[in-house]
Amino acid sequence: MTTGELQQRVYLGGMRLSGQALVVGAEHVSFSAALTLAHAGARVVALVTERERQQSYAAFRAAAALRWRIPVWTSTLVRRVTGTDGRLRGVELAELPNGNTRFVRCEILVVTGDWIPDHSLARAARLCIDPGTRGPAVDTALATSDSGVFACGNLVHAAETADVAALSGRHAARQIAAYLGGRRRAVSRVPAPRVPVQVESPLLWISPNAVAVGTPPPLGRFTLRAGCFSPPGRLEVRQDGRLLGRSRPQRLIPGRPAHLPGSWLHVVDPAGGPVRVTTASASGS
Repeated sequence: MTTGELQQRVYLGGMRLSGQALVVGAEHVSFSAALTLAHAGARVVALVTERERQQSYAAFRAAAALRWRIPVWTSTLVRRVTGTDGRLRGVELAELPNGNTRFVRCEILVVTGDWIPDHSLARAARLCIDPGTRGPAVDTALATSDSGVFACGNLVHAAETADVAALSGRHAARQIAAYLGGRRRAVSRVPAPRVPVQVESPLLWISPNAVAVGTPPPLGRFTLRAGCFSPPGRLEVRQDGRLLGRSRPQRLIPGRPAHLPGSWLHVVDPAGGPVRVTTASASGS
């Protein structure tokens, strides 16, 4: 099951679980899933990740190891899931450095990470979907590709904490109020110029995905995800080869958000090409 299904069953449905459980993933929500399983009565065998190390905070890892004695098996791939008569029996794991395989018995398998937003309504409405976030593409006003339709929170990109999602909703509410106010006053609502925002490897995606000129993003910042561990470095913003801004040094960790302040928005050329976000070494000029 997914983490969402697990938490709904346990915390909303009051379900008790028994037997051995394996969690696929080793980032923030993976540790949350492990604690939920332990709370429901299951014995967590381990957290398994293909990455070379866990992606959560060291304190989470230490708490799981000390309180529940849950190990984290890194550089390990789930190769096959087996079962009979409709019941899970276990999984076959492969150690990536040497290719060795082993079979681990378990009755529960929870898959975490690589989140996909709950975008079924957005797809049904034929909104433009960003290929990176896999949620509806939005500009800094959180406006989608359809006039008068806005998106926010974990619909735009998944796995934000509740407070961040709520503040995103507040930002969208202000934009919706402005949109409706303009309609009531019969003001001609010419959409603000939108400039696409794109990222380059090792970055996977950025949200919002476009600049609505004159409107800052929620919390005044953009959110990004990276595809690999990177040493401390800066995020650089360029348009048509022109440097617009640069972040403070920060580490990029898969599954964890990185943030880019929107202090450079005032120098974006509305008639220019896409804005591109890249990484640079912390010591770079």
